[in-house]
Amino acid sequence: HSHALCSTATFVFLSTVPAVSGLLVKGEVGQNITVPCFYRVRSPQDITSMCWGRDSCPASKCYRTVIWTDGWKVTLRDNNRYMLKGNLQMGDVSLTIVNAKEADSGTYCCRVEISGWFNDQLNNLQVVVEKARISTASPHTYTSEQTS
Repeated sequence: HSHALCSTATFVFLSTVPAVSGLLVKGEVGQNITVPCFYRVRSPQDITSMCWGRDSCPASKCYRTVIWTDGWKVTLRDNNRYMLKGNLQMGDVSLTIVNAKEADSGTYCCRVEISGWFNDQLNNLQVVVEKARISTASPHTYTSEQTS
């Protein structure tokens, strides 16, 4: 019985402090999609470098890196469609994919480099970009453009 109690306690701990977590982010082609990622900043000393890459997080750094930041500003970017629009100094390192394409679908790794062995915060996030389904129920009915 104590074993079961122990495992639930671990689970609770993991859900509050995600070291490796999975999340699904859905968006439509042509939209801007924001893939959330945050780390805790209590003081300027906590501001640190991080990278976003395609595929799951490797043992170090990122695979197929799309963006790097030193914690203060973006230092490397693979493509102008990738942006960090959050407040970096507050630990908001969410990735915005501008004008998303179906090819942007897949796993993204958010890796925050925290000093010490194996302390990096890793988040693997699934991004699904779908073609916009045009339905009459959709709020995006282009009535204004159809007036002749």
